[in-house]
Amino acid sequence: MGNEVTLEDGMQAPLFSAEDGAGNVWNLSDLLAAGKRVVLYFYPKDSTPGCTTQACDFRDNMAALGSADVAVFGVSKDSAKSHQNFTEKQDLNFPLLMDTEGELLEQYGVWREKKNYGRTYMGISRSTFVIEADGTLSLAKYGVKAKGHVARILTHLELE
Repeated sequence: MGNEVTLEDGMQAPLFSAEDGAGNVWNLSDLLAAGKRVVLYFYPKDSTPGCTTQACDFRDNMAALGSADVAVFGVSKDSAKSHQNFTEKQDLNFPLLMDTEGELLEQYGVWREKKNYGRTYMGISRSTFVIEADGTLSLAKYGVKAKGHVARILTHLELE
């Protein structure tokens, strides 16, 4: 996986079809055809502190997001079993999509070089994309912080 893609606000969102931890397949084109706006967020790993904070923040704000016809999906390279365990343990009320092969990571340009404690490696950059019902990105943000991020998304969507 390379780092050729950097999406920006106003661009067309790459279409995708992905399976969640429960075996349901989600197609962006179907969601857009139904008039949904989509929040697609990428996170490094199930059940880690930052990822749990972010997922629970989305969980706690799903009433506001759902009432505005916004669908939320988390994406990582974790397995179906890992997603199921994370969903059950944290009582998540939105799907976690599997991307074990990294196709979505590549399409959205979130597989990036990271640095931690002086070590450089490739991994998932915590990133969020807001896809409007016409398929355009109204927000494409890489390297976001987990804490307080959902509040910024709600403000962007004019729900707060």
